[in-house]
Amino acid sequence: MPRPSFTLGIEEEYQTIDPVSRDLRSHIGAEFISKGKMVLKELVKAEMHQSVVEVGTPICRNVREARIEIGKLRRAIIDLAHDNGLRIAAAGTHPFADWRKQEIYPDERYENIVNDMKMVARANLIFGLHVHVGVEDRETAIHLMNTARYFLPHILALSTNSPFWMGMDTGLKSYRCKVFDKFPRTNIPDYFPSWGEFENFVNLLIKTNCIDNAKKIWWDVRPHPNFSTLEFRISDIPMLVDETIAIAALIQATVAKLYKLYEANQGYRLYRRALIMENKWRAARYGIEGKLIDFGKQTEVPFRDLMEEYLEFVDDVLDELGSRREVNFIRTMLDMGSGADRQLKVFRETGDLTKVVDYIIEQTEMSSFIPAEVGVG
Repeated sequence: MPRPSFTLGIEEEYQTIDPVSRDLRSHIGAEFISKGKMVLKELVKAEMHQSVVEVGTPICRNVREARIEIGKLRRAIIDLAHDNGLRIAAAGTHPFADWRKQEIYPDERYENIVNDMKMVARANLIFGLHVHVGVEDRETAIHLMNTARYFLPHILALSTNSPFWMGMDTGLKSYRCKVFDKFPRTNIPDYFPSWGEFENFVNLLIKTNCIDNAKKIWWDVRPHPNFSTLEFRISDIPMLVDETIAIAALIQATVAKLYKLYEANQGYRLYRRALIMENKWRAARYGIEGKLIDFGKQTEVPFRDLMEEYLEFVDDVLDELGSRREVNFIRTMLDMGSGADRQLKVFRETGDLTKVVDYIIEQTEMSSFIPAEVGVG
């Protein structure tokens, strides 16, 4: 059984904003993406809605490389947006944009998705963070996916950054989750006893015309169908680069620690999907200010206390990964509040959602221009 590389790849989805109205604005046809590809090649791509632009890092050997690469990508997209009369914002939903007014990117793949899922697809105006961790052996990947499921609500709570939807305070810290779970094949995956069982599942869906390929399985964590990675898809996109990197470093450390247990035949206790979904709801509703269930103790525990236990759990792999500083930034995140908490604070102080958009843009741009060695902590 080859040891995983634990390499990192990070994808971020940004909002393109009209600087006057502060509403979402579609790129002018495919022009913005075409210009982006001239600079960033395959590292930038369109998403289904034209007011979304996605970037993805190359494969990074460690979290420090990932910090440098995502900083470069954000800076490049921000500059490109400025040159085209746009601004870039990093949040899981736009505070007041109306999905009904958004244009779909002219691409056959997206047209097929809209044709298949109709309004569910059109309403999917959300912005996420996807983190890939290199796990080359497929059997190992499926076992690590099974055990990593438990930690997904914790990761979501840290990333919560979408409290508003179509001009309303939703009462949730991550409304993005509730928009996306209208799609089929989303949320926490079931347990699979082997890679073969997973393959049988995928092949059955393809055979029965549920999907035409495994990329249409959009779980919160999945073995990527084209890359030798475990892909974590549960997070809202954070405002700050350092938040993105802290979450990516925590995900990488989680996979490395679970592999360490797996290699020693110690494993990690598996919990029912239904129980993990209870914690996911709490994470989406309350973020870092709520409580999650400790299933072992069968009791509610404040998220901040659970997070300290989680950080202790991964502590013994951080030095080997070279990510102690980045994971430690999670304590700063707990102190300053999640993106959702900060958005809500601006709204309480101003009563103006355009001011919330201004704040998101300011945070997105500010963190993108801070050298990787300095950070915002």
